[in-house]
Amino acid sequence: MDSLTQIVLGAAVGEAVLGKKVGNKAILYGAIAGTIPDLDVLAPYFVDTVTATEWHRGFSHSIFFSVLFAPLFGWLIWKLNPKSGANWKDWSRLMFWGLFTHPVLDAFTTWGTQLFWPFKTRLAFQNIFVIDPLYTLPFLVFLIITMFQKRNSVKRRRYNHLGLIISSAYLVLTFILKGFAYKQFTDNLEAQEIAYKEMDIRPAPFSTVLWTANIEVDDAYLIGNYSFLDSQPIQFVSYPKNRSLLGDLKTNDKIVRLIDIAEGWYTISKKNGKLIFNDLRFGLLSLKDDEARFVFTYELIPTPSGLKVMETPKTPSDAEGLLDSLWIRILGN
Repeated sequence: MDSLTQIVLGAAVGEAVLGKKVGNKAILYGAIAGTIPDLDVLAPYFVDTVTATEWHRGFSHSIFFSVLFAPLFGWLIWKLNPKSGANWKDWSRLMFWGLFTHPVLDAFTTWGTQLFWPFKTRLAFQNIFVIDPLYTLPFLVFLIITMFQKRNSVKRRRYNHLGLIISSAYLVLTFILKGFAYKQFTDNLEAQEIAYKEMDIRPAPFSTVLWTANIEVDDAYLIGNYSFLDSQPIQFVSYPKNRSLLGDLKTNDKIVRLIDIAEGWYTISKKNGKLIFNDLRFGLLSLKDDEARFVFTYELIPTPSGLKVMETPKTPSDAEGLLDSLWIRILGN
């Protein structure tokens, strides 16, 4: 999830664990704990693009990381706050739950997380987008109200628990919505007599009203969108796999690793003589019918020292195009 959401979750968890003893300090250090796992975003400054992508939501988002570093961070906080009324074990417990709930929440998103690192299994339930105001804003409101209550107040615990309960209930609801959306996609594929090998569905950006499906057929992927406000059948757009464009690069170590990262959901395209690897899991840059650019693409550049992989940068205009088409599509086809 986005940084603000993880800060809110970590703060609420910190309050639940230690708020009665240390008041708003529990919220502060819980928020810090909720931020720490995302420091892996600094990886591109030290390693190549493929390695940085592999590391994202890896070690720092694992149970192992939480268990290993919670006592260390707990000890540091205890030394900084010797008169807080909480001991080393208390702070370590707060840090563990703050660190651990971060990857648990990330597991509900499309990218997922390697919660059981060093095992490569990636948990990705794909029932909520990385930014969802319906999840974050009510949670944030209750947290702010909590901060202004007295430390031992019953209302303080009640408001904090309400934020945790409502946000968790919304996560459960998104699973139900995903089930309804999945049924619509399968019904439409059957009605249109489309035979497919595999289907992968996820919520569109900022919403659980609109859902997107990637469908694998023989030599292409179909992408379709479904809104709960739709009144017409789902239209599926085909994107050829073009795997042959890779040629000998298909066995290159970096390409093999990219394919593994994309979990097999990828196409290859050529633009202005440049070879592009498209990761399909995060969809297109807009919901317009003629859109051909994907959110995550990588330019494959042969060099004398080997293959260079460079992520294609995104611009503010890309986000504007997505938002414009998103709101129109949510309202129905």
